[in-house]
Amino acid sequence: MPKKIAVLGAGSWGTALAKVLDENGHEVVLWGNKPEQVEEINQLHTNHHYLGDTLLPETLSATTDLKETLDRADFVLFVLPTKAIRPVAKAVAPLLTSDPIIIHASKGLELQTHERISVVLEEELKPSSYKAIVVLSGPSHAEEVAVKDLTTITAASSNLGAAKEVQHLLMNDYFRIYTNPDVIGVEIGAAAKNVIAVAAGVLAGLKYGDNAKAALITRGLSEINDFGCALGADPLTFIGLSGVGDLIVTCTSHHSRNWRAGYAIGQGEPLDQVLKNMGMVVEGVSTTKAVYELSKEVGVEMPITNALYHVLYEGGDIKAGIAKLMNRDPKSEQTLKEG
Repeated sequence: MPKKIAVLGAGSWGTALAKVLDENGHEVVLWGNKPEQVEEINQLHTNHHYLGDTLLPETLSATTDLKETLDRADFVLFVLPTKAIRPVAKAVAPLLTSDPIIIHASKGLELQTHERISVVLEEELKPSSYKAIVVLSGPSHAEEVAVKDLTTITAASSNLGAAKEVQHLLMNDYFRIYTNPDVIGVEIGAAAKNVIAVAAGVLAGLKYGDNAKAALITRGLSEINDFGCALGADPLTFIGLSGVGDLIVTCTSHHSRNWRAGYAIGQGEPLDQVLKNMGMVVEGVSTTKAVYELSKEVGVEMPITNALYHVLYEGGDIKAGIAKLMNRDPKSEQTLKEG
């Protein structure tokens, strides 16, 4: 049975997911805050700034009216930059009337509070106004999903029934969804991999090769695992789609804006100029700060994150940071503590 889905956020990933949902036969309303972008989607059926010349379904409608978007919605999908989640959730809260399932497909930690996005949503939305919160995450470039490239991601929720509903809502012959009960692990994997992706771009910008890339991804995964487990995640999550899967795709592709930002930094461009030139949010930059600060709070050693934080926020020399990483005291690869 077709459902009504309110998609909040008309960026690349929000538009790509709206396209999938519309083509699956659902009624989709895409909310954005830029009138000219909304007009382009409705009249030209493109969102050129984010998805180039990819044609969108003529049945996909967009609006700047949040109340209209949410009216009768069976599902509300947040696909916004992390910094926009709380203010938009505040605006959404009094407008929820149909007891929807809340989904979010954003990847980050709130900078000021270090909270996961689902926690922010729980704080801002009345528990009586929605059925459950489901996290949608995994290795997925919007540009590839929009042209129906094969993609598999995860729907995570403590409410397995809600996760299964989201699974059935989105699945088709090119877009496959797996369920997972580990919300903490899925959200931490989604956020922290952006930090490692910026670092991977930095190495590429400095012309390091595949050996360095493999080392960074592998040890980056170890950092993410230690960090996530300290926060209550299941370690098995990090060898799945929202762990190693998302890490690989984000650390190895020009589609990744985090990788591209890191590459430009490795080439010597100042951070403020890099962010200005991107024209899109680079979640990995602010997430580096949030993960760095939270890792200190929970007592987890994260050498790669620390090195990147030093470069991005303290003006540290990149090559000196790499030398410091490589010359740390010898240690076992095994993460179990001795004694």
